[in-house]
Amino acid sequence: MSSDRRKRLVGTVTSDKMNKTVVVAVESTKRHPLYGKVIRVMKKYKAHDEENECREGDRVRIVESRPMSREKRWAVVKILERAGGEVE
Repeated sequence: MSSDRRKRLVGTVTSDKMNKTVVVAVESTKRHPLYGKVIRVMKKYKAHDEENECREGDRVRIVESRPMSREKRWAVVKILERAGGEVE
């Protein structure tokens, strides 16, 4: 069992207009409780971006962290893919 039990999610940056904060949209699938159809569900998380590196459209990995504000409880760990298409 690993020592780091923080949740990790991968999503797309939808807004970078705040200082040191980005909004990350994470898409997942779940099954409808009655009909069984698979539905795509999107949830938005505010994540801490210390160096203001992320741009709108970037694919990023976020990790659970301590509460930094009323809504911000995640932090950007890595930029997986830039909006233009280049990979870091």
